[in-house]
Amino acid sequence: MKHIISVFVAGLASLSPLQAQIVPVYLDESKPLEQRIDDALRRMTLDEKIAVIHAQSKFSSPGVKRLGFPDLWTDDGPHGVRPDVLWDEWEQAGQTNDSCVAFPALTCLAATWNPELARLYGESLGEEALYRNKNVMLGPGVNIYRTPLGGRNFEYLGEDPYLASRMVVPYVQGLQSKGVAACVKHYALNNDEEYRHQVNVKVSDRALHEIYLPAFRAAVQEGGAWAIMGAYNLYQDQHNCHNATMLNKILKHDWGFDGVVISDWGGCHNTDEAVRNGLDLEFGTWTDGLTMGKTNAYDAYYLAAAYKQAIREGRYTTKELDDKVRRVLRLFYRTTMNRHRPFGFLCSESHYDAALKIAQEGIVLLKNSPLQGKEGAPLLPINLQKTKRILVVGENAIKMMTVGGGSSSLKAQREILPLDGISRALAGHDYLLPSPVGEGQGVRLYYARGYVGDTVQSYNGVTVGRSLYETRTQAELTAEAVAKAREADVVIFFGGLNKSDFQDCEGHDRKSYDLPYAQNEVIEAILKVNPRLVYVNISGNGAALPWLAKVPAVVQAWFIGSEAGEAIASVLFGDVNPSGKLPFTWYASLDQCGAHATGSYPGTWREGHRIIDEEYKEGIFVGYRWTDRLKKQQPLFAFGHGLSYTTFRIGKVTADRQSMSMDGQITFSVPVTNTGQRAGAETVQLYIHDKKSSVERPVKELKAFRKVFLQPGETQTVSLTIDRSALSFYDDRVGEWTAEPGEFDAMIGTSAANLAGRCTFTLK
Repeated sequence: MKHIISVFVAGLASLSPLQAQIVPVYLDESKPLEQRIDDALRRMTLDEKIAVIHAQSKFSSPGVKRLGFPDLWTDDGPHGVRPDVLWDEWEQAGQTNDSCVAFPALTCLAATWNPELARLYGESLGEEALYRNKNVMLGPGVNIYRTPLGGRNFEYLGEDPYLASRMVVPYVQGLQSKGVAACVKHYALNNDEEYRHQVNVKVSDRALHEIYLPAFRAAVQEGGAWAIMGAYNLYQDQHNCHNATMLNKILKHDWGFDGVVISDWGGCHNTDEAVRNGLDLEFGTWTDGLTMGKTNAYDAYYLAAAYKQAIREGRYTTKELDDKVRRVLRLFYRTTMNRHRPFGFLCSESHYDAALKIAQEGIVLLKNSPLQGKEGAPLLPINLQKTKRILVVGENAIKMMTVGGGSSSLKAQREILPLDGISRALAGHDYLLPSPVGEGQGVRLYYARGYVGDTVQSYNGVTVGRSLYETRTQAELTAEAVAKAREADVVIFFGGLNKSDFQDCEGHDRKSYDLPYAQNEVIEAILKVNPRLVYVNISGNGAALPWLAKVPAVVQAWFIGSEAGEAIASVLFGDVNPSGKLPFTWYASLDQCGAHATGSYPGTWREGHRIIDEEYKEGIFVGYRWTDRLKKQQPLFAFGHGLSYTTFRIGKVTADRQSMSMDGQITFSVPVTNTGQRAGAETVQLYIHDKKSSVERPVKELKAFRKVFLQPGETQTVSLTIDRSALSFYDDRVGEWTAEPGEFDAMIGTSAANLAGRCTFTLK
């Protein structure tokens, strides 16, 4: 606040004595915003206008010092405030006050199915950004999970456009309530990381509007997002950072977006397209944003000296420039010139509490059963009264996951690793640890590496903490794990992916759907000597699990940030009842995924050009929309699936009417009862099935959901309301959303594969 006021005063001091007698309109908070913008725009020189539409450093663009507008500072990313880098280099700036709380990755947030937590996430991140004087946070990401090989899926909100839409709106609103702009990314169709600068997406208008745009539209029209980041890829042979259809027509004209379009770093390729096709603010890395040209090359950007010279030569008027500057000024007033922003906090207790709560609610219990072929209680939660020896296996139990993965890499103030979280949890239960076999009383905790994945010790100047160096062979590591497993009452195997290249990482897609690093081999070897195995998967993507039938318990734990170890331990030992639901379909194999079954991923190189044409042949049939069409094998775990340590009964579905008009609504109600012995949460999901349509439609589509928390024996009635939009499809024959009269089924349950409740109604 002091900084803003000083800039305000400095701006007044730069005015002439005559001007200073009356507060200029652009500084007068009593005046309407657009009037202030008009006044500021009239006062700016051509040089000042050009300056504010391109970067001046890796993460900042200039304000207008003569008029008292501070510089604008952006920062990654969606999961925490990235550590500062040097002005013109990617190296760490060496600061000691740029640590942060690492919040769970957005796949975990989506898995909570709890919009209230999305709001809390945005508010907490906004407070951290305020403390660090960041005005624009580059996130959240809302691209659709089209293939489980997508390297950046962990940064996004899953496969379903409705779920992503409901989660992104409160995130944006929460972040911007702190006076920090959300820059929703990557607009749009950024579903591949491999060759992301060359992929030209070919997709039907219907799939574009029904699957890939709804979350962006919701962020703009409902969330009121102040900024949008263009994507690297191409659509209709134009890069999406300056794409006439995406930016001018859909975003700015059709949706009425009044914010700023920011290029992804190096996503601008052409001055003429950047001028005419909707880009407002250019950021990048070197001269052309992609390759080394010269340092401090910001005046050589496409919207810098080249643009200014073209205006002076008469090749452009200032019409497009003034629109860009007007949008940037609007962003200034919403952020840097907002004198009513609250104070920020860094690494506060409330932020750690928020990160922990989101992580705990997002963890998904995928499977929980007794040992194969036996009766009795499920393996989870682990009963510490009957357990003497616990073995933890796997590199992912000791590897920091806040480090790496690309632009979302963080310098977290702390990250509780899974092994440490389990140790602390056992200590909290007054059990002895760690102790050699045969000594001491109580629970004894052991660890075996199991496999070696990534021994890199630092990323972008952040060290990984515990050493990951390993000299033993895979055979030796497997033998150690097997020997210790023989003596254990329970084995907890931490596997999955990490944030290295070709896994869950920016810049590359995965090369295989299989688990890496001999994990399957180690798991199979352990199962031969001890079937009491809990598999904890750390990832933002699904993977093939060939041993699934033999493992009694499987937990999806995501990349969950600073409180990872505590959150995971609280679920494993039953201090927290899991309530997460999958935000994507977990395929048994890649041929269950439409992008792979149709042979459209990863596309084909265009002859004679460095362009990959990738046609989305599966159209609207993404995720469960595709697997619903399969006649035989079903996925390992359905979209929306997630178990609990208690049980729930879903009662009979009723509707408040049997038909609805085109401008009306209909509400479905269903009683939900906790029939178990402990408190828990269930997510009631409503899918719509169109019984007859003039176009091919999915078997069902998610159109409403609500998470309800219940005490043992408690019943609540859950009401879900839909309107015409829930029944509509995008008719690309006429270019508009259409709802056809007729009969529809409302299907209600707890996952895409568990929909026992059904109610038929008519749209008049």
